[in-house]
Amino acid sequence: MTTQSTHHRSTHERHQYLIGLSIAITGAVLFSTKAIVAKLIYRYHVDAVTLITFRMLFSLPVFAAIAIWQAHKGGALTVADRWRLVGLGLVGYYLSSFLDFLGLQYITAGLERLILFLTPSFVLLISVFFLQRKVSRIEWAALGVSYLGIVLVFLHDLQFGGADVMLGAALVLGAAISYALYLIQSGQLVMRLGTLRLVSYAMCVSSVACIGQFFVLRPTSMLVQPAAVYWLSLVNAIFCTVLPVFLTMIAVQRIGAPTASQAGMIGPVSTLFLGAFFLNEPITGWQLAGTVLVIGGMYLLSRKK
Repeated sequence: MTTQSTHHRSTHERHQYLIGLSIAITGAVLFSTKAIVAKLIYRYHVDAVTLITFRMLFSLPVFAAIAIWQAHKGGALTVADRWRLVGLGLVGYYLSSFLDFLGLQYITAGLERLILFLTPSFVLLISVFFLQRKVSRIEWAALGVSYLGIVLVFLHDLQFGGADVMLGAALVLGAAISYALYLIQSGQLVMRLGTLRLVSYAMCVSSVACIGQFFVLRPTSMLVQPAAVYWLSLVNAIFCTVLPVFLTMIAVQRIGAPTASQAGMIGPVSTLFLGAFFLNEPITGWQLAGTVLVIGGMYLLSRKK
């Protein structure tokens, strides 16, 4: 009887683990699809300022509702907390998203996803140079392997895109670094406020900044777009922004942050093949080799952590 009970419990735990892993993979793929959807929107001659405005317009009501719901679940925010949240929202989601979408105008979705995938390595490097964190040999090896992979894909794309690829890669690199800064700075706040509350507040700040930027830089007539732009923007907001946030959080609760993070490694691979399917972006041996190196390096880094 005891053996049957143990077997049943083991089977149940295995089932729950597989569900959590599937949720994490789904979240990673949906989040990676953001680059594909953005590329499709750019075909309608929409610029990055307008694209990110539509994304935030459609996602803001959801995050605002969550923020209101969460406001009653935690303690009151101090003045210092409010300023930190404003800073995190501007750096982590506004600046990072804006640079990312700007860069996507010039580089392939596959290269964009690989560069963003290096964010954990930037967290490590910032910790080394500014927080005096010690780095082991395996961590340095992981960084070296990952950056070699980026160089391979970058040089491959550079042959076809020239200076535009350099500009786009630099912009997306800035997006990855700014998000790394957000992750480092959010450490204390997330412990006190909780992930859901912090993310919803920061996304509200980012949304207001993005929408406000539009009205400063663009005429309101730019809000009038073909129906396809609205539908794609809705997909971008709900399926590539809101849903991945929740799915990743659910996955972390079920299988833990390290495993959920490793499941996210499917992101660059999915982007490579989705880009080929929807955007006719070629898949070459150089890109596959670079992707394997980047994912391998980040896997080593995650195992060390």
